[in-house]
Amino acid sequence: MHVTLQDVARLAGVSAKTVSRVVNNQGEISEATRTRVQAAIEQLGYRPNFLARSLVSQRSHSLGVVTSRLEYYGPSHTLAGIEQESYELDYSLLFSLLPDPDVVNITPILDSFVARRVDGIIWAVAEIKNNHAWIHPEVLENLPPIVFLSMSPRPGLSIVAIDNRSGGAQATQHLLDIGRRKIGVITGPLGWWEAQERLAGCRQVLENAGLEQSPSLISEGDWSASSGARCMRQLLESRPDIDSIFACNDQMALGALGIAHQLGRRIPEDIAIIGFDNIPESASFWPPLSTIHHQVFEAGCIAVQVLQKLIETHLQSRDHAPVMPTLLETELIVRASTVGFSRG
Repeated sequence: MHVTLQDVARLAGVSAKTVSRVVNNQGEISEATRTRVQAAIEQLGYRPNFLARSLVSQRSHSLGVVTSRLEYYGPSHTLAGIEQESYELDYSLLFSLLPDPDVVNITPILDSFVARRVDGIIWAVAEIKNNHAWIHPEVLENLPPIVFLSMSPRPGLSIVAIDNRSGGAQATQHLLDIGRRKIGVITGPLGWWEAQERLAGCRQVLENAGLEQSPSLISEGDWSASSGARCMRQLLESRPDIDSIFACNDQMALGALGIAHQLGRRIPEDIAIIGFDNIPESASFWPPLSTIHHQVFEAGCIAVQVLQKLIETHLQSRDHAPVMPTLLETELIVRASTVGFSRG
């Protein structure tokens, strides 16, 4: 039979309200009373009734999370951050994994979250082409508070994003600082907002330096190491004078390193290579990879923290919570794939 608060209260010799306070860690409870209640809970095998708690508090203590492409470093580590912070803040998670991030009909997903009375939603799907076209005020006003990840700034939305443009600029400026002037770029798929931003940051630095931005110096990859290898071979065939490469993620940089080794190009003496992500394995590439570190795990944690504040504001006023945009900085990590050679 289901053990109730009243059962625990009778065994512990306290009121049901006192048991509730112990279970929810609320109010002033003496250590002796707390110990007695916890012993009764353990003896009876009591488990809190979360459905009843949600009816009283008007909260489900659950969040809806929509994500996609977990085979990539960024989305998978962001999700890990979401999971950890949700656990710390006592939220359960309902997941919806999109098999294709280009999906634009997301009404069934949103309806499912609303039907399950989630307290808030984290939309952790990268902005790709027009897959965020569904975002309109008339849609959002019928939803619980929502936080978006990895998308371009929009008025009225709470967004947590990496400053990809700044990261692209940092990578390119580093190559200039070590004397490189023929910089090839291996981009991510240019339908992705993040790939566009990294390329834009690179181009801005090149423009400021008065350097060439020929299409022959740019090759589009798909984030995979195999595409990095393909793009590297293409760039070296079309522009054998290239002295450096900015690969817009570390996996593509790995493929580029492999082709450079195969073709007898010394790294960094002949070609300096820098990536983006600072995946744990990048320090073990040969040579160790210079890269751009960005806070993908922290982005997931921050998204949950921001959403909690929006939920609390919404519960207090029943109005739309204030917008809380967050742009996370990137950091240049210098390793042997770029240092040790200068063309001053």
